[in-house]
Amino acid sequence: MSEWIEKRIRDIAVITMGQSPKSEYYNSEGEGIPFLQGNRTFGAKYPIFDTYTTSPAKVADANDVIMSVRAPVGDLNITPLKMSLGRGVCSLKAKNGNNQFLYYLLSSSIPLILSRSNGTVYDSINRTDIEKMRVLVPEKDETQSRITEILSVYDDAIENNNRRIALLEQAAQELYKEWFMRFRFPEHESIKYEHGLPIGWEQQTISMVANIGRGSSPRPIMDPRYFKNGSIPWIKIADATKSQKYIYETKEFVNEFGASFSRKLPIGTMIIAASGTLGFPMFLGVEGCIHDGWMYFSKIRRISKEYLYFALLSLRQYYNSISYGAAIQNINTDIIRKSMILIPTEKVMNKFTINISIIDEEMINLQKQNKNLSMQRDMLLPRLMNGKLEV
Repeated sequence: MSEWIEKRIRDIAVITMGQSPKSEYYNSEGEGIPFLQGNRTFGAKYPIFDTYTTSPAKVADANDVIMSVRAPVGDLNITPLKMSLGRGVCSLKAKNGNNQFLYYLLSSSIPLILSRSNGTVYDSINRTDIEKMRVLVPEKDETQSRITEILSVYDDAIENNNRRIALLEQAAQELYKEWFMRFRFPEHESIKYEHGLPIGWEQQTISMVANIGRGSSPRPIMDPRYFKNGSIPWIKIADATKSQKYIYETKEFVNEFGASFSRKLPIGTMIIAASGTLGFPMFLGVEGCIHDGWMYFSKIRRISKEYLYFALLSLRQYYNSISYGAAIQNINTDIIRKSMILIPTEKVMNKFTINISIIDEEMINLQKQNKNLSMQRDMLLPRLMNGKLEV
């Protein structure tokens, strides 16, 4: 520990607190630079943007560390590109230029810094709070670089797997479009059409092929009685955005008491976001509880759940166009039930499901690899950051 010294965050990083631009400078057409508001995009490794601004108030550069400063405080990410910072977010730039090490350092330190002996939780922190935080830092930049190299091996492997997963998902979506939007499915040359559809195919509402229900939340949602000693995964939007199609991990857990006020669903259930970031379906890789910002599907019939997943993806733009709610966009179960989807013949459906199942199996294996890599990295992180492991 002789080469590790205690420093304040202000000694090792330049901090920029977010400030939302004026409303007249917002746009959703991709003009200007991406705007990051609150902690919506901290689930994925890199944020996804749907809002832009032509006159940013506060800016983070590419590869800066960003941190949520409102509940939940301390979520971290790295900026993939230059972006506008809204309220609820700050950026940190390492004074020695090693932002990747700064990210790992904060990942290991922030949870301890933010914890309080009396059990209360920070709702927000300000610049002064951040500047005063004390962390142990290797005195030599070479040590910091070596730690970054070790941990980056795991993150690079995870990112490589994520790229492979993205390509597999892209291939699966293209297969759906080819078969069911362009009608170039196997043996399509010999099929006759009637009323614009292959004979034997039809349009039906989702309610005719699946039951739709809504999740439920214990109230008040922040009451610790529902979460104390919890072991049942509590599925939030952030858990979904950092996953690919299958949710295996959650940040929070409810106890049996909390679960009694929610909706517990078995592994394999398909859910869809009904509030905020709308319309993306996911599969549960764990048994867990969903809140009222999710809807779920059960008793799926005549079609496979694999097919329904892609049919819902194709409706996402439609759901966003008709959603209601001033501050937060919403869709309800009635909208989902009345949505029309194409029902192919059983033969075509079965062939499609077999093809998708092969792709899904590979994606699941890659996600499991990522989980193991993350666990190994997270076990190394504190040992490297407290100087107990020689680098």
